[in-house]
Amino acid sequence: MDLPVDWAEADRAAGEYAAGYVEDGMTVGLGSGTTIYWTLRKLAERVGAGLRMKGIPTSLKTERLAREWGIPLTDFSECRNLDLYLDGAKEIDPDKAMIKGGGGSFFREKLIAEGAVRRIIVIRGGKRVERLGSIPVPVEIVPFGWEWTLERLRGLGCETARRSRSDGGGELPFVTDNGNYVADCSFGLLYDPAETHRRIKEITGVVDTGLFFGLADEVVVGGESGIEIWT
Repeated sequence: MDLPVDWAEADRAAGEYAAGYVEDGMTVGLGSGTTIYWTLRKLAERVGAGLRMKGIPTSLKTERLAREWGIPLTDFSECRNLDLYLDGAKEIDPDKAMIKGGGGSFFREKLIAEGAVRRIIVIRGGKRVERLGSIPVPVEIVPFGWEWTLERLRGLGCETARRSRSDGGGELPFVTDNGNYVADCSFGLLYDPAETHRRIKEITGVVDTGLFFGLADEVVVGGESGIEIWT
């Protein structure tokens, strides 16, 4: 009988392995999410042992962790290019197209990924899919007129709702680090994700989508048989 995969351990193994891509003197885009948490922990150990590096975080949460653990940070006023980008994904297909944005940081993730020489995506095996779309596509939208923006998104044939967060006494809108809202759009399986991205981006009020294309040079996959590198 096959034993269930320990996905938490797969996350940890993949995240720690990915920290090994960072070489002395690099400037690195630091992603967000469960798997990258372990990358940050391992990088903090390596910095403590003498690794010289600087990071640009994709989220305020990553920034807080990096500062707490002693990982040196920089920003775009001091950095004109990134040697490496390390981040996770919610889904990735055989063409390495991805859905990202479970934590709502996908705009910053995309901006930083596009500025990196090399992009390493770190996932557990269960996130590899034949076709994107079994989960909603997150869309960052500006708060002004958000009700109209949601209606226009629904006009593309998806079910959509503004993402919310619990605040003890009730539900409040989820707000990104950029001060915007997130609409989670369920299209079902995407047979042309690039076209879906294009149509969404045409709507006034949309900042960006969690669909990523051409931004994964290598994929580190943690699974029941260990680490697999997908190039």
